Amino acid sequence: MRLALYQPDIPQNTGTLLRLGACLDVSLDIIEPCGFMFNEKAMRRAGMDYLEFSKCRRHNSWQDFLEYRQQHSDEYGRIVLLTTHADKSFVEFEFKPNDIILMGRESAGVPENVHQTADARLLIPMNPQARSINMAISAAMAVSECLRQINGFPTINK
Repeated sequence: MRLALYQPDIPQNTGTLLRLGACLDVSLDIIEPCGFMFNEKAMRRAGMDYLEFSKCRRHNSWQDFLEYRQQHSDEYGRIVLLTTHADKSFVEFEFKPNDIILMGRESAGVPENVHQTADARLLIPMNPQARSINMAISAAMAVSECLRQINGFPTINK
């Protein structure tokens, strides 16, 4: 499975998810432009010393991401968008090993054309009075559920 971040706004969230990916052997795709200077110094500060273990691919645009996905269809499967504009819970969805969990911008989500490109749109059930959960926490919840379903967590070494 993969985690894709669409034009992330907050470097700390991106760093957190790079660290999550490194710890759980989940590859990340960063779809630019980012809302911050995406350089090694900023990511080192946010991702600490885990960056050397992360598998991250940067894409210049949504179109570049889609083209790369098409060229590497063995690694890149369905686009599963996590959004507040969905009717199905992420825990009711049947994940597959090559699914891509797509997260939108913290400030604006994804535009309609990206929304329509998604093969599935899922939400995290929550208190109806709340607006949204932090993007990095939401991504971690969805990644966890996907890894649980596909038996994809790293092996525990004792």
